[in-house]
Amino acid sequence: MRSIDLFLFAFTSVRRYPLRTSLLLLAVIIGVVAVILLTALGEGARRYVTGQFSSLGSNLLIVLPGRNETTGGRPPVLGETPRDLTLDDAQALTRSRYVRRIAPLNVGQAELSFGRRSREVAILGSTADFLPVRKLSLAQGQFLPPADLQQAAPVCVLGIQARDELFGPEPALGQWIRIGDRRFRVIGILASTGQSLGADIDNIAVIPVAAAQRLFNTASLFRILVEVNRLEDLKQAEQAIQSIIRDRHEGEDDVTIITQGAVLETFNRIFLALTLALAGIAAISLVVAGILIMNVTLVSVSQRTEEIGLLKALGATPRVIRLAFLTEAGLLSLAGAILGLMVAQAGIWIGRWLFPTFPLAAPLWAIIAAVSVAVSAGLLFALLPARRAARLDPVQALAGR
Repeated sequence: MRSIDLFLFAFTSVRRYPLRTSLLLLAVIIGVVAVILLTALGEGARRYVTGQFSSLGSNLLIVLPGRNETTGGRPPVLGETPRDLTLDDAQALTRSRYVRRIAPLNVGQAELSFGRRSREVAILGSTADFLPVRKLSLAQGQFLPPADLQQAAPVCVLGIQARDELFGPEPALGQWIRIGDRRFRVIGILASTGQSLGADIDNIAVIPVAAAQRLFNTASLFRILVEVNRLEDLKQAEQAIQSIIRDRHEGEDDVTIITQGAVLETFNRIFLALTLALAGIAAISLVVAGILIMNVTLVSVSQRTEEIGLLKALGATPRVIRLAFLTEAGLLSLAGAILGLMVAQAGIWIGRWLFPTFPLAAPLWAIIAAVSVAVSAGLLFALLPARRAARLDPVQALAGR
């Protein structure tokens, strides 16, 4: 029997039982869609998070108080912080020839009020260099003026959402608002950015770092953002920062320095593992589809016993019978995989349309794996029924036994 005859035989059999064919196709489609959509979610999350960090630039260092390691002692305790990071520490970092600019941060929550309107927002204390370090832009006005780190000027810059909800259609620039128990003059409005590294930039108020320390009654810093002159100087800058802080903190290495590359590498590993786990869970549905194909094919062999006997009586070898049933299973699996791929792509397009900021995308390896596993599972689980059909005795088969 020629290849075209095998294909026509399988196609005719598929068309003869539309309900059975539809159920098998649906099982394969669901499996392929599950694999592709779940891996697309994992890959989209990875791209979104790494994109957020990449937007800060690759020559950025983040200095946090506390050592990220286990120290000696019984029992072992997490690395302690002998002293907090201060504005003097931040100022000292500017002496390094590898550092272009710094942006010390102090973060807290406070109530903004103007007239009868009020709302709770995140307050971020920093300096004029925060804008270029974080790659942000202004919609109106100006950012914090360049000044001494210790100068607590009563000025603030609002996120676009905070400005809209506090002032409505009224002009905001030049207005005096109350943040907590202190008054600040609005001098600028940040351009709409949305979520960035877990912070809603549209819903914050930025004030001078010294003013934030007085507002929250603290002398410590949340962290220090350090922009290095050149990407090639990243390692030297990290060592220089460690040396400066060590000298200021009585020889203690009590800060953690995070590089963008290390963060991106960590997130890539985490999300790759998550994506593979999701793909593995979804692939179970393809195995279930394969088992369904095996069961239905076994029933098909029982129903078509006389047909198999006739083929054998006409000279068909066991190999031809086996290939005929495997071709039928492969045809169903391939058709289901292709339809599942189309449905999954449609789902991805709809997801992009509903959530344009989320980079939903299925990796190529997931698409290839989904189609390959679907077809392989169909052929593998159809092997047992195909072998059973090939072993039928033609005389007994023609007799319907």
